[in-house]
Amino acid sequence: MSQMDTTLEPATRSNLRTAGVLALLVLGMIGMAYAAVPLYSIFCQVTGYGGTTQRAEANLKGVIGREMVTRFDATVSSGLPIRVTPAKPISGAIGTPETIEFTATNLTARPLMTTASFNVTPQKAGVYFNKIECFCFTEQVLAPGETVKMPVTFFVDPDIDADKDLDTVHEITLSYTFYASDNGGS
Repeated sequence: MSQMDTTLEPATRSNLRTAGVLALLVLGMIGMAYAAVPLYSIFCQVTGYGGTTQRAEANLKGVIGREMVTRFDATVSSGLPIRVTPAKPISGAIGTPETIEFTATNLTARPLMTTASFNVTPQKAGVYFNKIECFCFTEQVLAPGETVKMPVTFFVDPDIDADKDLDTVHEITLSYTFYASDNGGS
């Protein structure tokens, strides 16, 4: 029996060690799942990947002679009872700060909370599109039947002119997708 005890002991230790390693692996995977979204957001903001725009306080690089048309687009998630009207396209010298407004109307008799995600096309231009002020930085609350104006102040970084991949780009589209916020939009 003592020989049997010594045989079980290493096997038991091995099983416990394996269980411990697997538990750490599961915890690590859960941690990575929680970290994936913020890390991906940081990556997109730094690189402009996926048309992610940049945040800025002001344009410190000046204005250049090259013109850029900026178009605006809005999509509303299905089931969210709001109407969003994007701003009309604008044209101006690259580097000029511009302020435009989207208009949103709550089509219900109850308050709604929404949030908006955004991107820029062409995607490579995202790193040069800088927002100074944007309704997308905060959750929006719309009272029953309320219509609100939602401003966006932005500029296109003059450094876009040095990017040879974007020489032929004369038009950028800023798109927003509106969603009910985490509380279901009510």
